[in-house]
Amino acid sequence: MTHSRNVRPSDRREQDTEPDYVCLLQDIAVSFGERDVLAGIELSISATDRIAVLGDNGSGKSTLMRVIAGNLAPDRGQRTMNAPGAVAYAAQNPRFAQAMSVQHVIDSYHQRFRELETLMRVISNRLDDAPEDQAQRLLQQLQKVTDLYEAADGYSLAPRLDSALEQLGLGQMDRQRPVAQLSGGQSSRLALACVLCSGAQLLLLDEPTNDLDETAMNWLERTIDKHRGALVLISHDRMFLKRFARSIIEVSDGQLAHYGNGYDGYLHAKEQERTAIRVAYENWVQEYERSQNLVDKYASRVAAIPRKQEKAGFGHGNFRARDSSHGSTSKIRQAKSRIEELETHRAPEPAAELAFVMPSGGEGQHSGETLLKVMNAQRSIAPKLSTGSFEIKLGERWLVTGSNGAGKSTLLKMLAGELECTAGRIERAAHLHCAWLRQDIGILPGDSLIEAFASATSQYVQDAGASLAKLGLFAPQDFLRHPMALSVGQRRRLELAVAVSTKAQVLLLDEPTNHLSPALVEQLEAALVDYPGTVITVSHDRRWQQKMREHAVVHRLSVSAGRVELVK
Repeated sequence: MTHSRNVRPSDRREQDTEPDYVCLLQDIAVSFGERDVLAGIELSISATDRIAVLGDNGSGKSTLMRVIAGNLAPDRGQRTMNAPGAVAYAAQNPRFAQAMSVQHVIDSYHQRFRELETLMRVISNRLDDAPEDQAQRLLQQLQKVTDLYEAADGYSLAPRLDSALEQLGLGQMDRQRPVAQLSGGQSSRLALACVLCSGAQLLLLDEPTNDLDETAMNWLERTIDKHRGALVLISHDRMFLKRFARSIIEVSDGQLAHYGNGYDGYLHAKEQERTAIRVAYENWVQEYERSQNLVDKYASRVAAIPRKQEKAGFGHGNFRARDSSHGSTSKIRQAKSRIEELETHRAPEPAAELAFVMPSGGEGQHSGETLLKVMNAQRSIAPKLSTGSFEIKLGERWLVTGSNGAGKSTLLKMLAGELECTAGRIERAAHLHCAWLRQDIGILPGDSLIEAFASATSQYVQDAGASLAKLGLFAPQDFLRHPMALSVGQRRRLELAVAVSTKAQVLLLDEPTNHLSPALVEQLEAALVDYPGTVITVSHDRRWQQKMREHAVVHRLSVSAGRVELVK
């Protein structure tokens, strides 16, 4: 329904003024089934904004991007666009029609260029037979269309696209090949190349750094540096966030929280939030204890007051006069009332600092003691892997690098004793315990999150609840959720909770930054600094590798085509 209203001259001037946004979201709500993913959010994106969207997996980041792109209609609210230079969206896992070829996909992303090219051809053809009075008007139209085409760098589109595909490892791809034959990574890189060559005013990039090698990453960063329009991105790459994000939006419980001053400003604000929660809780505890002490103090004073005594010569039933301490009962009532108020408005308990611990008696082990001795260990059956000889000692930090599928996860499983050697051997110290953060999370036991945690940490369910709650990785209402109903990010946090709660001399971390929020990754890194045991990490994360080198000597293993080499 449209409502009419009187428009004052000042209102007309405001309407004639160009809006200062390229995208405006007002009261947007999106639900999937009974779950409210976005609930009444507001967002304005200006022409030069560079925004990073952060949050746990499943929090609604990609849903927000789809709403901005216009690919998903909200259940409520309004999306208003003011982007004459168009919007281009590179999804993390793009989906294309089965019948489309690679060229069809390219054309679908560059439809604006094809429309302008068609329009220029039509106008040019009409010019051939147009009388002089119409020709002038057609020439003006042709000039306008040509200006739009040139402004979007249409004449350089083909060579720019060729270069982009080459840099992303797709240069030799047959463009008539069915897109259904591409891997997920190839499809994502194809979409990324098309979007970054589109010349769009607003770029939306969902995890653009995934599966990129160093050459592709350098090209991506150079290309984004040249972009002069608006940018909204989702990324777990903290170096990438630090370089390109001027402001941060965090998605949590269907709401958006806004942070300024880039990624560093976001981290500072999150630390201030944690500090505020801790201070509020400490004040609550102090006030609760003070009120309880008052109750105990005045209760003992009242107990010491004689209640009823006979006075000699005056018969029964008479009382001694009470002194001023008889006001204690009112003070007790006041203190109890305050306790009830505090219990009703209980301050949230701050999450415990993440901390990894050694097994009992492990502190008596000496730094430098050999924990793992690898002697030309080999597997001749799948998954195949062969190693040289090296020793891993207590307290050391090891980084395992290599391309996807090279055998890095297989190496960790061999070190942990989960995969047997068919030749050579791996010797392990007596009573060696390993804790895992796996890249691929298997089936979780139990009928609830808390049962899965209790089973993995060998605790009773009643005890496990308190242990899990203090970590602050889950809301209490999630404890009874079935493991199969957990998001990928929640399953990853459960793995982290188990690792933190397992006493071990060796931590095996397989892509530890995957599916964890950047703020939680920062806490994980801080916890590892003080851990006296050994940490063996597989990670492509540039910031993780950088911080490892900042805090310790890092030993490196390189895995390539099923062969492990010690990097000296």
